[in-house]
Amino acid sequence: MTITVRYFAAAGRAAGTPEETCTIEPGSTLAQLIANLSDRNAELARVLGKCQFLINEMAATDTSIEISEGTTVDVLPPFAGG
Repeated sequence: MTITVRYFAAAGRAAGTPEETCTIEPGSTLAQLIANLSDRNAELARVLGKCQFLINEMAATDTSIEISEGTTVDVLPPFAGG
């Protein structure tokens, strides 16, 4: 399945891009996506550990939620020292 991940502020710097298309397995959860992205580099893993996530512009507080084809995941680090 193909999804879009959009990184904001420090997350974009750590990822090295503001946006990317990712291929994930059907039935993948937000937690699995976060783990896969975290494997890329230590700085991205550190930032992701502090982020909040939106799935199709809706807050995702449960990382066990499954991600479907065509989903957009926004990665939002704390803003203004929050």
